[in-house]
Amino acid sequence: MAANGSRSRSPRGRGAASGDAAAGVPGGPKRIFVSGSHGFISGYTIPVLLEQGHEVWGIDNFWKYGELQRGFDNHPRFHFARGDAKDTEFVKKIVLDNKIQIFVASAAIIGGISMFHKLAYFLLAENERITCASFDACIEAHEAGCLEKVVVISSSMVYECTDTYPSKESDLKTCPPPQSTYGFQKLSTEYFAKGAFEQHGLPYTIIRPFNAVGIGEQRAQTDSEVMSGNVKLAMSHVVPDLVQKVLKGQKPLHILGSGQQKRHYTYAGDLARGIAKCIVDPKALNQDFNISTEVGHTVIELAEVIWRKIRGPDVPFEFVSDDPFEYDVQLRVPCVDKSREILGIECTTTLEDSLDEVIPWIKEQVKLGTI
Repeated sequence: MAANGSRSRSPRGRGAASGDAAAGVPGGPKRIFVSGSHGFISGYTIPVLLEQGHEVWGIDNFWKYGELQRGFDNHPRFHFARGDAKDTEFVKKIVLDNKIQIFVASAAIIGGISMFHKLAYFLLAENERITCASFDACIEAHEAGCLEKVVVISSSMVYECTDTYPSKESDLKTCPPPQSTYGFQKLSTEYFAKGAFEQHGLPYTIIRPFNAVGIGEQRAQTDSEVMSGNVKLAMSHVVPDLVQKVLKGQKPLHILGSGQQKRHYTYAGDLARGIAKCIVDPKALNQDFNISTEVGHTVIELAEVIWRKIRGPDVPFEFVSDDPFEYDVQLRVPCVDKSREILGIECTTTLEDSLDEVIPWIKEQVKLGTI
């Protein structure tokens, strides 16, 4: 993906979350609306939906990276309207005029962990406005008889304060709410879904992706540059940040915190297949699902894999720890039994294979100055 209107590279079809419905979508092709259509996760998910034969409508206002194009923009079954997901009447018109059957609420203000601090109020306020507009449109379309359900793209950050690992979907009933405004607002979107179902009978599916790894994340227009050792960065996303620092020859490698923070880095192509399954499978109705690889890595383990892939086996791996951000969760471990048992979803692409796609792309973007 590249900014300023240039054509992005389409994500490769590496791996897949099993449970792919391409061979026969239950109930036939759907008319699907995706807000935030040109964002990172949507950039992987929409091609899967088109591959499965669905017709997709998307909106985006390009607030994050500036104007860009996706590989699916000229697909005959993709229809794009530039606009703001907070504009309730604009969203309603698209949904009602095109008799949308499934609304994927994917639009959100999101960035690296540094944004959780810098834009704490903005994240909460803007995302709440987006959520209100989405659900107002969905409720009206459902009552008009066309919309079958809303799909909420939530976040693993709803488990920010859990002390139960691996974290099950049912754990949210008892764990403390998130401390970051971003995590709290993501939890709020889930309550919007449950409230709209309780009051208006609007069916829903809630999806919680964990730590997506893929191509497409780059410098946001709101990002400010910070120094990490001798390297200037503007993203605060762990994988692209580490890759950039190793590519630029940093030694020792600077890591935020102790490096013992554990994450389940999940290939975005696998997440997209899982998300597509949640969108169309009737068994996902009124359910919530964690979508993730079962394999976790500490930040140190991640950093060493990146180091070896770029610098080879003969250069000793060295790192130092910098002060972490406040909301740098130490342990995020999902339970994926529910998504596997109900929907057959498994995210199997290894971290090493994911990085084989990501590292060359970041290297190219560093040369282009987009990250």
